[in-house]
Amino acid sequence: MVTRMPVRRLGPGLRWGVIVVTAGLCLLALWASWWEPASLFLREYEIALEGWPAQAPSMRIAVLADLHTGSPHNDLNKLQAVVELTNRAEPDMVLLAGDFVIHGVLGGHFVEPEASAKVLRQLHGPLGVYAVLGNHDWWFDAGRVQRALESVGILLLEDRAVRLTNGSAGFWLAGVSDFWEGPHDVAKALNEVHSAEPVILVTHNPDVFPQIPPRVGLTIAGHTHGGQVAVPVVGRPIVPSQFAERYAIGHIIESGRHLFVSSGIGTSILPVRFRVPPEVSIVTVRSAQTTSSVTGRLAGFLNTIRVPSLFAGEV
Repeated sequence: MVTRMPVRRLGPGLRWGVIVVTAGLCLLALWASWWEPASLFLREYEIALEGWPAQAPSMRIAVLADLHTGSPHNDLNKLQAVVELTNRAEPDMVLLAGDFVIHGVLGGHFVEPEASAKVLRQLHGPLGVYAVLGNHDWWFDAGRVQRALESVGILLLEDRAVRLTNGSAGFWLAGVSDFWEGPHDVAKALNEVHSAEPVILVTHNPDVFPQIPPRVGLTIAGHTHGGQVAVPVVGRPIVPSQFAERYAIGHIIESGRHLFVSSGIGTSILPVRFRVPPEVSIVTVRSAQTTSSVTGRLAGFLNTIRVPSLFAGEV
């Protein structure tokens, strides 16, 4: 004789709970795998530097990091949108913080660096467009990526520096090669600085920051993608850094030295972003000896909240 156990059915309240939880998880998955990685924001930041001359005008720096052209939602049309959004922001200078190509990202396709360079050649700023290479560029072919960029007039700063003039004030822009794959010779880069004028440094991986001397007023980097995922309370589960979340994203100050890490544009390994949207970062550098006007601060706030131009959908 077979005894059949009674089948317990879910009550109406529990059934609705399961439906709501399932729907919520589906929405989160859609958000992280499509809506957010396919979006694009313009975000404004302001950094006051003690070493920036009081008589020098403020300077707007566009930071484009981790383009990873070919990753999902980041084809050449999206790169064109990135360039157009950057140019509309009217930066004084554009810095490309490495990782122009991709390797093995789920759902992605490889895009030749020469094709990306043809789009990036449209970037413009009165003080120029400069780049460093990232670890993915080294893994692919550092020389080829360098030639592609320089063929369209983008100057590569690998452990070297150039002197620029902002208004009547001079400053140095130094570039340090990738912390993982390049020599990342900070001393060599700064040996080319022949005056006491302020120094801004661009590199790919922020893990080199502890090696940057105090004479460098601001270091700009990418690489981390902001972890791509930021879970409330939990934090950023995966950050490709030996320092975990210490240099994951945004403006960091240590011992009076400033670091800015952009969350970047593309994705790597997994094509997801959650609460870390792709962005064109506009960093305005000014002297700490001057005070921003209330109007300027309000404009920066509104740009962060309202203007950041959502580019919805894959292009």
